[in-house]
Amino acid sequence: MIRKILFTSVMLTVLYSCATVPVTGRKQLSLVSSAEINQMAAQQYAEVIRTGPLSSNQEQTQLIKTVGVRIQKAVERYMAEKGLSDQLAGFNWEFNLIQDDKTVNAWCMPGGKVAFYTAILPICKDELGVAVVMGHEVAHAIANHGRERMSQGLMAEFGLSTIGAAMGQNPTATQQIFMQAVGMGTNVGMLKFSRSHESEADHMGLIFMAMAGYDPASAPKFWERMATLSGGQQPPEFLSTHPSHETRIKDLEGWIPEAMQYYKK
Repeated sequence: MIRKILFTSVMLTVLYSCATVPVTGRKQLSLVSSAEINQMAAQQYAEVIRTGPLSSNQEQTQLIKTVGVRIQKAVERYMAEKGLSDQLAGFNWEFNLIQDDKTVNAWCMPGGKVAFYTAILPICKDELGVAVVMGHEVAHAIANHGRERMSQGLMAEFGLSTIGAAMGQNPTATQQIFMQAVGMGTNVGMLKFSRSHESEADHMGLIFMAMAGYDPASAPKFWERMATLSGGQQPPEFLSTHPSHETRIKDLEGWIPEAMQYYKK
């Protein structure tokens, strides 16, 4: 009887700890408040920007900020039209370019904290390419992937019934889980989970860039350039946190008709 009560209690906790991802409608686990994870993200982002170094190229920096603001406004419009503006509470958008010609990367932390690395700009090639990456990275934040991954990590580490107490009593472990949740760590057990997030961000990002006035048909072209750059030297999809270039391009081409409904030049 006691086991049955405990099981029911746990299931109710899970049931009432679910959220829905915009655009895709997927249900996700949510055991951490957006306010909590946004605060941790803001602190980590401030440290990244402080150590930088930020790019001194004003033209490239302005490009990142211009595209970022256009995607931001598109997201805000989409969320308002769907009655979801409350989900953007606590967002304090920032767009920065870090001087690093070796790291091909860009990311968006919870709360709208975006960073591009200069090494990715030649692959972006132009404003359209930047919009492809920006839409994808911002989509991670809008889909609350960081919060979902942290919820998964906390449940795996502490167990559902003790998460609240454990977060307060073991802040170091909580911080480590947060770092993994926003992609600053590796965990083979979560690779499949991460790949599904990447695909979902591709889908959502296509919608957002289209609403921002960028042709979504340019998205596959960016990944074709990325595939050419890698020269086929990509880890097997099973051991990668990202879908293969071929899978990604095929999926994006399938979503373009939907995205075109939002596209206005």
